[in-house]
Amino acid sequence: MTHSIALNFEDGVTRFVEARPGETVADAAYRLGINIPLDCRDGACGTCKCRVESGSYDGGSYIEDALTEEEAASGLALACQARPKTDLVVAIPAASTACKTRPQSFETVLRGVERLSETSLAFTLDRPAGLAFLAGQYVNLRVPATEQRRSYSFSSAPGADGLSFLVRDISAGLMSGWLRAAQPGVAMEFTGPSGSFYLRDVARPVLFLAGGTGLAPFLSMLGRLAETGCDQPVRLIYGATNDADLVGLAELDAYASRLPGFSYVTTVAAEGSAHPRKGYVTAHVDASWLNGGDVDVYLCGPPPMVDAVRGWLAAQGVTPAAFHYEKFSPSGPADAARLAA
Repeated sequence: MTHSIALNFEDGVTRFVEARPGETVADAAYRLGINIPLDCRDGACGTCKCRVESGSYDGGSYIEDALTEEEAASGLALACQARPKTDLVVAIPAASTACKTRPQSFETVLRGVERLSETSLAFTLDRPAGLAFLAGQYVNLRVPATEQRRSYSFSSAPGADGLSFLVRDISAGLMSGWLRAAQPGVAMEFTGPSGSFYLRDVARPVLFLAGGTGLAPFLSMLGRLAETGCDQPVRLIYGATNDADLVGLAELDAYASRLPGFSYVTTVAAEGSAHPRKGYVTAHVDASWLNGGDVDVYLCGPPPMVDAVRGWLAAQGVTPAAFHYEKFSPSGPADAARLAA
């Protein structure tokens, strides 16, 4: 039985390889010409040390100098020794270019565009053959008839037939302006998947914090959890500036009915809003949801929101077990549109 390995590089590029029965992570990568850091292949030097962020594996044999017991217990492994027992997500401590690989390019067609509100659009692409991605990742999409690219997170689950995205409709926005008049069947091209903001194995309570179209990666994550199941509580606080900016509520309701441990609340920042909850997302975090720090926090929104949440967490004196965040610009170029940690 083969297992899929997502190799996530330091520069955010992700490449998927299939490990044959008995193959190590390094064997599977090198068979496809992806030269991850490697020296001895015998578990002696530690050069191929990597972090397994999801899935189970046989760690193989190695000496203490290459990998200590403490490192192994924390999720570190040697790529030359680790053999997958399930699909894996592996963080490689090197840039993709240093490993002689690069983002993949895909060609597809537009299925359709949907007006979600006066400020938001959604669009769907056919899924090209060979594409795999992690829930929460994004692609760099070329605006047709230009050389400009824009970054959009998948809102669809990794197993979905089509590829869906959320877009803030900006009057002078290059992509949103094109989408307003776009017709199904138009050819489109993108590179990816990319990004280190993706769902890890759920081993403790989870808190999602979304701002505006930063909801997109959480819809993908919830889709993934609906596919796999989840026995931990998952809570989402979804904030927007104005009432019209709150979209995707029907999808959230559907996930709330499918995932017993999932619940969400919404809030609007505008003072003149008729929404029952006002203010920023941090005003609606129940202290018990932080679970004394034994919680994984995922945050996606514009830079001021991300910075505010980070400051708020510090002020609470809470250090989450894991804190993953992504800043995005709704209209910036691809190379400035995503900053994740």
